Amino acid sequence: MPAFREPPSTSALTSIENPVIKLQLTGSGRLWRAGWVLVLAASAARAGGSLENQQLRVALTADSSTYSIGAKAASSPLLQASVAAQIDHHWLRASDYPRREASQSPFKDVLGSGQELTVTCSGLAAKPDLIFTIRLYDSRQYGELQLRVVNHSDRTHTVQRLRGLQAVGPQILNLGAPAAADRILSDSFSEDWPPLQIFDLGKAPHRMHRAVGSQLIYNRRSRQSAFFGALTSERLLTILHLQATDSGVQSFNIDSTGTTEIQATEPESDVRHGPKDNLVELNLALPPGGTVAGERVLFSVGDDYHAQLETYGAAIRELHHSRIPDGNMLGWWSWTAYYTQITESAALANAQWLSRELLPLGYDYFHFDLGYGYARGDYTRPNLPQFPHGMAPVTHQIAQMGLRVGVWTAPFEVSERSSIFQQHPDWLVRNLKGHPIQITTAEERPGERVYVLDTTHPGAQQYLRDTYTTMVREWGVKYIKLDFMDNTAIEGRYYRPDTTALEAQRLGLQIIRGAVGDEVLLDKDGSPMLNPVGLVNDGRISQDTGHTFERSREAAPAIAARYYMHRNFFINDPDAFTVSKQVIEERTIKAPLTLDEAEVSIVLSAVTGGLFEIGDDLPTVGQEPERVALLKNTGLLRMVKLGLASRPLDLMSYESADEIPSLFLLRESDTESVLAVFNWTGRARSRPFAFADIGLQAAQSYSFADVLRPGRQVKAGTAALTLDLAPRSVRLIKITRL
Repeated sequence: MPAFREPPSTSALTSIENPVIKLQLTGSGRLWRAGWVLVLAASAARAGGSLENQQLRVALTADSSTYSIGAKAASSPLLQASVAAQIDHHWLRASDYPRREASQSPFKDVLGSGQELTVTCSGLAAKPDLIFTIRLYDSRQYGELQLRVVNHSDRTHTVQRLRGLQAVGPQILNLGAPAAADRILSDSFSEDWPPLQIFDLGKAPHRMHRAVGSQLIYNRRSRQSAFFGALTSERLLTILHLQATDSGVQSFNIDSTGTTEIQATEPESDVRHGPKDNLVELNLALPPGGTVAGERVLFSVGDDYHAQLETYGAAIRELHHSRIPDGNMLGWWSWTAYYTQITESAALANAQWLSRELLPLGYDYFHFDLGYGYARGDYTRPNLPQFPHGMAPVTHQIAQMGLRVGVWTAPFEVSERSSIFQQHPDWLVRNLKGHPIQITTAEERPGERVYVLDTTHPGAQQYLRDTYTTMVREWGVKYIKLDFMDNTAIEGRYYRPDTTALEAQRLGLQIIRGAVGDEVLLDKDGSPMLNPVGLVNDGRISQDTGHTFERSREAAPAIAARYYMHRNFFINDPDAFTVSKQVIEERTIKAPLTLDEAEVSIVLSAVTGGLFEIGDDLPTVGQEPERVALLKNTGLLRMVKLGLASRPLDLMSYESADEIPSLFLLRESDTESVLAVFNWTGRARSRPFAFADIGLQAAQSYSFADVLRPGRQVKAGTAALTLDLAPRSVRLIKITRL
């Protein structure tokens, strides 16, 4: 390694630069300051301790115990970080090892080619080595992190967590302006564990911004943002922890670990209320010569957070070969119309109305939710009080009406009434004491206990094949919803040793996909977001909706935040919309939907560009012509059939008065766009928009038309327009360049 030479003392020489370091000299040449890393790291940099591409720069410190990440054009990095792993319930950090050897090499994978730095931390007696790799792609605006643990000792260890990023130093995240201006989008374990909210720094519960899968940090003053997102979900869950203080960010780390932290803390999880033995800590065996790898994590830094999210979505699509159908699904769903009380007669009445009134417009799916089957885990055995003839005769009648049948299932839930629990208790996931792990109770039969199917057991695997084959071959099902895969994603004792919760879920989904074939649409519901990608076609992105404005408002942040998943992870499923005055709700209902609120519900679904399902009793809707008109609105149907997600223009920059993102823009063609503006507040508002704020050019001429109510005025000038919005309402404006 070449020795560092101090620059000559001369007034003519004012700076020296290399890819990692910049020295600023005084006239005497004796005073300097380091930009990215300490000047003592210069020799390490020349030995391959730094990488850069068009957007990013990463560098190792002189001892290779930490690394920095930042924008190439920035004067200082976003963060400096180290790595660690929890092994045998003790933390081992890179700085603990007496030897750290760095190397640089080219790489090539599905996403492209580039250069990578690999640091091997070794030399601790009887301890595994830590190996961390940092990649930058040549033609991509992002990099990648991964940590592995390799056991060169002669004994078996256990691994609990791999921490591929632990920020260190006095400033944890530097986005070029005070951290008080940071706003944070933390994705959730599933679409509603917890319901996704976008928080200003420190406003999250307990000031902990915890994310699963991905996290976006945006500074509203500098308009710079950092994004971190899991690229893989092979075995472990990627959890990001950002702890805030009064003055800024206290800590930030990214872990690959099991699901137990989520199951033990999320309010939606019932396991946390049960016996402590049911919360099984991840303990992956690491035998001599073995390796445990953390998940690959993408990182990016820049001034365009929409591009960061969309680039991440595209990377997921390429890496996992996402199953994206060409068209879109329009239809009807029984859940919010009837909840668990759907019956054979009600189903046929709704199918007849749908076929007669809406099938010509493209609404051709008819979806049964919970209520048709005998028990969780016994879906092909009918609920005879509600379906006295069984499912096959009913589904065949519906198919003869020209409709395609869909059904809901919770594939890995098993209730105590089911034949599995009664006859095959060995097919259940167990705790370390050998007891089946209860995860919840069944809402259709209060108090009935529910357990988890062990998808690694050969008998359970055959049950899955038989169940889903029956639905497809005998019932003619074309679409299957797969629910409650969040509460069944538990660590425990599986038939196949050393299986993680996510491995078990993935295996179960592979079996289901094999049983139904490639033509049947599978929709992940109640599930970690990344794990089903490549096996399912559609995916829920928000919590359940219902017959109130409040339910729409609660779902809106997730619909906005996950827009980039559409046609990348899967076709986005925003849950059903409701437009009728029907008074039915699984929770206390305040009032039936007004027409304004009905418009909010249906437009919120339309802006996703994804599944478009009616959640009302159709004969009831048929008595309200203005509500039927919403279902037949040509502007809305064009948006939905185009199948593209509207971009939430103010996803991270929404004004405090708006409370949550409220502006969505869909470009239908080179000359046509649709702007959706929601008023989530309880007061009337008048909102002015400069053309530039909504992606229009002031030098162009445009026409503006109200999609929902054609007679309503749109106030537009040559460079701006103004929209008047009633409380709890939406305006949908068609914009045409003349």
